[in-house]
Amino acid sequence: MRLSRYFLPILKETPREADIVSHRLMLRAGMIRQQAAGSFSWLPLGKRVLDKVCRIVREEQDRAGALEILMPTIQSADLWRESGRYDDYGKEMLRIKDRHERDMLFGPTNEEMVTEIFRSYVRSYKDLPLNLYHIQWKFRDEVRPRFGVMRSREFLMKDAYSFDLDYEGAKAAYNRMFVSYLRTFTRMGLQAIPMRADTGPIGGDLSHEFIILADTGESQVFCHRDFLSLPVPGEATNFSDDAEIGGIVRQWTTPYAATDEMHDEAAWSQIPEAERVSARGIEVGHIFHFGEKYAKPMGAKVTGPDGKDHFVSMGSYGIGPTRLIAAIIEASHDEAGIIWPESVAPFDVVIINMKVGDPGCDKVCEELYKAHEAAGLDVLYDDTDQRAGGKFASADLIGVPWQVIVGPRGVAAGEVEVKRRATGERDTKKIETLLASLGPKG
Repeated sequence: MRLSRYFLPILKETPREADIVSHRLMLRAGMIRQQAAGSFSWLPLGKRVLDKVCRIVREEQDRAGALEILMPTIQSADLWRESGRYDDYGKEMLRIKDRHERDMLFGPTNEEMVTEIFRSYVRSYKDLPLNLYHIQWKFRDEVRPRFGVMRSREFLMKDAYSFDLDYEGAKAAYNRMFVSYLRTFTRMGLQAIPMRADTGPIGGDLSHEFIILADTGESQVFCHRDFLSLPVPGEATNFSDDAEIGGIVRQWTTPYAATDEMHDEAAWSQIPEAERVSARGIEVGHIFHFGEKYAKPMGAKVTGPDGKDHFVSMGSYGIGPTRLIAAIIEASHDEAGIIWPESVAPFDVVIINMKVGDPGCDKVCEELYKAHEAAGLDVLYDDTDQRAGGKFASADLIGVPWQVIVGPRGVAAGEVEVKRRATGERDTKKIETLLASLGPKG
């Protein structure tokens, strides 16, 4: 992508409405545009990051055996009346009427709708286990939306829903999502700690929040220091082996970890002081088991191996990709701007032409641009006539992991400078050596 043809509305001044680092940097880097309180448009740079985050989420959900669907954003109030939640959910639910005066709502979550889909088609235990997920926009009418996309009213959510014959099966489904979440966040460069948590309006009695430690976190969290060095399961993890998955979950739930709402001071006091970590945290995922909470009132049941009908045991599992992007920035930035982990960066490399119009610089930049593209890399080519200082500042602000700097002196010597954004480390490379290293992927 040539920067001269790209829409990247970078702001030089810090927006006054931005209270935290991620909100400030997302606005300055031209990732988002606020349209109303808690409502944002995602501009090209932000949308690229959002797509990469969603791709990782999909890959790990699919790996764990979940199946992707897509449900409507507007739901019938009748479904929520069936479950008993319509009047209980609170003012966060945006209630509306259609032209026929039917009660509708902009879905804050999808337990009712997915249960209706399940009960319409599944009759036998032989069709279980089943886990359905989608990635869809949600709306919760927050009384005070703040911190940019960290706590907005409209947001993108990956929500998955598991259906099993009994508690034993539901617990196995819960464990698969637990391990899937560990892998998902690690792939995005985050160290997420699963903590016992309150279930809130979703219901149920088994719940974990996945928390990353950050000074700007919304809540106080408490955990054993062991969590900072626990091994994250790798690609070879067998999600069809309940014993293996259960063992991983036991390892990750044995040390003490809890959010402020679930904190047990007596248990905390038993941990040696040197092993305690008390910090602020940002929630990046939340998983629940709630059993028959929705199955019973909505009649979601299957015939079991005993020939009798059984209400299914359910769970739900959420990740907010839009919120997750803010969390990544909170965990990975410096004074100059964002430092993207390579897995979710909007571009892999930015080529900076220090003197546009110089035949040598233009020629080398074109060669490098084409070679990076041929290698399957996402490359941004800064071919604008902006001053060098401005180009460097923009490249640092948007956080692309690698910068290739092409100037007249270097070209004359057959060299370019390569900068790693995360460390600021610079290395001079021969142009032919760099080109030779960019063989096509695969």
